[in-house]
Formats: sequence, C-alpha cells, structure tokens
Amino acid sequence: MNAITAEGLAKTFGSGEKAVKAVGGVDLEVPEGTVVGLLGPNGAGKTTVVRMLTTLLRPDAGRAVVAGHDVLSEPQAVRSKIGLSGQYAAVDETLTGRENLWLFGRLYQLSSKQAKKRADELLEQFSLTDAADRMLKTYSGGMRRRLDLASSLIVQPEVLFLDEPTTGLDPASRLDLWEVIRERVAGGATILLTTQYLEEADALADNIIVIDLGRVIAQGTADELKTQIGGERIEVVVHDPEQAGRAEQILNLNSGGQCEHDEHNRKLTVPTHTGSKGLIQVIRDLDEAGITIDDIALRRPTLDDVFVKLTGRHAEDETEKPELAGRSAS
Repeated sequence: MNAITAEGLAKTFGSGEKAVKAVGGVDLEVPEGTVVGLLGPNGAGKTTVVRMLTTLLRPDAGRAVVAGHDVLSEPQAVRSKIGLSGQYAAVDETLTGRENLWLFGRLYQLSSKQAKKRADELLEQFSLTDAADRMLKTYSGGMRRRLDLASSLIVQPEVLFLDEPTTGLDPASRLDLWEVIRERVAGGATILLTTQYLEEADALADNIIVIDLGRVIAQGTADELKTQIGGERIEVVVHDPEQAGRAEQILNLNSGGQCEHDEHNRKLTVPTHTGSKGLIQVIRDLDEAGITIDDIALRRPTLDDVFVKLTGRHAEDETEKPELAGRSAS
C-alpha cells in the first residue's frame, strides 16, 4: 500500500508571458515504510512537489493522497499525519532550543509534560543538550538545522517529508541524521527525501525518482538507474599523452570500439562485461605495449553518472536557492 500517491500534479507561478511552469504533471508513488529519494537539478520542481504534497501549495491540476487523505479535500487530516523539515529552519531565534521544541509539541496538542519530555529526548538525540537553554540566535547554522529536524519529529509522524535535510550539516552530523532516518523507517515511518547529495540517496533510498523541468524523467532503485546507463567500466589514465592513441586502440579491442577519450585528463574509459578478468587483460595488454599508466580502475556507474546522463549537469553544481517572488526555488 502507498503512503503517498500523486497523479498529474502541476503548478504554474505567475501568468501570461511571465508564467513559469514549476511542475508539469508529476506522478509518483511512495510505498509505506520506505524511503524514496527525489532527485533533480536546481529548478527541477522538487520543493514545489513537496509543498503541494504537504498542503502548503495548492496544485493547479492533478490529485494527491497522503497517509490515506486527499491533500485538497482533507488538508487538516493530512497535516495531522505528516512531519516536514524544509530547506530553511522554521524555528524561532528569540526562544531557546528547549522552548522551541516544547512549543512545537504544544502545537501538536501534546500536554505540557509530554512536550517537555519529548523535547528532552530530541535534544539528546540530536546532540543539543548542552545548548538546550541557549537562545537560538547564538546557535551555529548546523545547530539550527539539527533543531529544525528535531522539531519535525516531535510527534513521530507516519509520513515524513525531508527537503534537503542535511544541507549545512558537517559530515558527522549528516551520518547521525542518516541513522535517525533509518530508525524512523524501522519503526514504520515513510519518508520522501529530496537531496543534493547523491551518496545520501544511494545510502538511504529504497527507490529514486529523478525529475527535471517539472517532470519525472526516470525512476527505480539506485542499482536499476545505474544499470540503465551501462555496467562496469575500466578507467585508465595514461602517463604520456602521446601514448593515449595506442592505449585507446588496445581498449577498443577489449570493448568492441566503445572507448571514450578525455584528452584534458589523459583518461580513457571503456565498458566491460567481464569485470576483473577484463581489467587484468587490459593491464597485460598495456604492459606488453610498453604503455605507462598513472592509474587504472574498474568501477560501476555512480548516481552522479546517472544524474549527468539524465540531466546533463553534475549534482554538486546544483545548490538550492531561496524562494523568490513567492516561487519555490526548486
């Protein structure tokens, strides 16, 4: 059964010649108890999709059901079942960390005692206990981000939307959050995750949906997406650029003439269907030909390779920007 189902979601900002179609008919399904990663370049429509699914934006067309409730006809019921952590911290800098979490608990209709208990648990979980009674304006960006994430878990929602959840976190804090996400899923939660870190999607997502220009352009598991752009590849970096031509000939003999040559980096890349055996054969052939190499490796495609193939851009070049003129940046 699906925790999230969307059909034909569409949203346009502005009108006339200035109209911008942010989302142009997105279909997606998120099964219960899974993590689905929503990937796409800056401006692809990721955040707009999340805002429609969480009732913050009304779709111009299409329908969506979240936790068994229609986002258009039952928005309050949807809100009672979900948690949301957006790209930008939604906490009050004039309050302490503890007061912020207590307030969120009260807004979720916990008793004062329950809200305090839950705040203490989350402060401990997110390593904020020492700063619990400091005003937020004294927090670093990473600390504010962790508190914002903690606030989205105050009532342990059935469905959790995480929009760029680890942006601004240091590597250790990012790994801590990954563990929190795994624990929530193990406890039965469903998570829709947008991220600019492809290793994050690779590590956490059961399924990945890639969108660009407001439409879904690919979906599947990380392995399925990687398989779509080819299997294993042998990469060779030659020491002498003048030997690259001969090395390319050798690699073509091992691959049927599919070698790619990056002259700037002196790198040759060729697909292989024989894995380590193919790598060993290439090493032998290059050695016999007297070709010196600086590096050689056998590797599978990464999600970044998939991203580039599908969108023409590297994910690390895509940094989400704040919303402008009422329009989601994504």
